[in-house]
Amino acid sequence: MKGIWNLMRRYPVVVGFIALLVVLSILSDRFLTISNLLNVLRQVSVQAIIAFGMTIVIISGGIDLSVGSVFAFSAVVLASILKQGSILLAVLAGLGVGALFGLFNGFVIAKAKLQPFIVTLATMAIARSFTLLYTNGMPITGFSDAFRFIGRGEIFSIPVPVFIMFGVFFLTWYLLSQTKLGLYAYSIGGNEEATRLSGVNVDNYKIIFYTLSGVYSAISAMILIARLNSAQPIFGEGYELDAIAAVVLGGASLSGGKGTVLGTLFGALIMGIINNGLNLLNVSPFYQQAVKGSIILAAVLLEREK
Repeated sequence: MKGIWNLMRRYPVVVGFIALLVVLSILSDRFLTISNLLNVLRQVSVQAIIAFGMTIVIISGGIDLSVGSVFAFSAVVLASILKQGSILLAVLAGLGVGALFGLFNGFVIAKAKLQPFIVTLATMAIARSFTLLYTNGMPITGFSDAFRFIGRGEIFSIPVPVFIMFGVFFLTWYLLSQTKLGLYAYSIGGNEEATRLSGVNVDNYKIIFYTLSGVYSAISAMILIARLNSAQPIFGEGYELDAIAAVVLGGASLSGGKGTVLGTLFGALIMGIINNGLNLLNVSPFYQQAVKGSIILAAVLLEREK
């Protein structure tokens, strides 16, 4: 019993992931099927990519509450240009919107020395307002088959969004573990002032971290509107909470300096499996939020005990 407890304390996200697979496999004969698991991966890909960007920000000691609204504005800008026929221009515009909002967040946080929570909360409201003004509250629908392949296509029977998710995952893993950017993210999150005194340009790196978070949100937006063949102005509502939850479940510390993108991937998978499992078991959506909240609270308590 003590061994199991120690294992849970050291690798709570992995133990939780395996436990969920076992329990849901017993409770639902439809859960552990190839088609359902691929569906879970397809569904998870959107939130996971946002969470990867959030991981970088949280490791550096920050937080980005604007990802959901930036997601929505990137989606409608991309969709509106896509309706004119140019996929490349539309994708670049969508990514540009994400990068600009991230750049703005990072610049204000770094140069004005404001709390990330306040800055990104304000940006969240601004981006959502821009989205509603840009679309007049109306959805944008009907895209070409070539673009929809990004969200609905398959390669060797595996959904294209899954390939994109793992591509972004490996990029993030490389940045965090093999580059100075990752080294300084952990260093800034652990002790910002000491990092600054050691000669690191902390402000510039903060701007890069938030810019990456914005770009990741735009990549996720591209996948979702390609899958749904529609860009809705209400897209992304609550995505910031799902992303933070995935990062926390993955073992990252909200005070910074600690976390891995692999942990976030498992955290996102747990969130996706919970959603899928509860739906298969016909659990009321009212209870689903309570279940997810309880699991997140348990993860935080386990993390504190480590």
